[in-house]
Amino acid sequence: MSANPPLLSVEGLSKSYGGVHAVRGVSFSLATGEILALIGPNGAGKSTCFNMLNGQTAPDAGKVHVLGRDTTGLKPREVWRLGVGRTFQITATFPTMTVRENVQVALSSHGHKLFNLTASMPRYAREEADHLLDLVGMGGFSMRPCGELAYGDLKRLELAIALANQPRLLLMDEPTAGMAPRERIELMRLTAQIANEKSIGVLFTEHDMDVVFEHADRILVLNRGNLIAEGSPQEVRSNAQVRAIYLGEGLVYDARHREGAAL
Repeated sequence: MSANPPLLSVEGLSKSYGGVHAVRGVSFSLATGEILALIGPNGAGKSTCFNMLNGQTAPDAGKVHVLGRDTTGLKPREVWRLGVGRTFQITATFPTMTVRENVQVALSSHGHKLFNLTASMPRYAREEADHLLDLVGMGGFSMRPCGELAYGDLKRLELAIALANQPRLLLMDEPTAGMAPRERIELMRLTAQIANEKSIGVLFTEHDMDVVFEHADRILVLNRGNLIAEGSPQEVRSNAQVRAIYLGEGLVYDARHREGAAL
């Protein structure tokens, strides 16, 4: 058994809002190079869990470790500095800047550079920015203003920006939201390829089950804040509780479960 710590380790993570348990005692780990999907119906607690991992939300209880370091309570920028990249459900780029300049901004932050963006940006880390754009298939768009890009291309650009800090761990919250079916598969196929080549661990949330079952090495299933299943795609696909939830029969399952417990 390897003595190396997991890339990401989550222990007993919990968060409540006004008496509503968004996440309850969730624990899991992620290895280097592994692609782990976090799925569940709307309101299951996926985004809350994600926000606790990168410091946007402070947990009520539990611990988060990245590369063996306790990151619980650190601010998002501090977590980012440790090599944790993040993409969001809604893309956030500078629409009046070019595609290359958006990546250069991320590279300048990673390099602790502070300067006049308008005057200095065209010269800063140009080759590195172009390399990242080539990596995500956006090399031919480097001089295009972001405001002119199609949504699928914005998602590719966001991936390039997330790779600017040379992450060991990549958190992707609904990476294919709003994309056409073919674009979804292509983006996750590209992500899997990059993760394999660079030994990056990936944790992503997703509603498209075709994307999940094609690309995830393992799957975590949340429901009402609880981690109800974990395993390979085959194991999760055959899990009776998961099938009930995704067939819209979660309330029926819960009622039977309580009835059985009472008996």
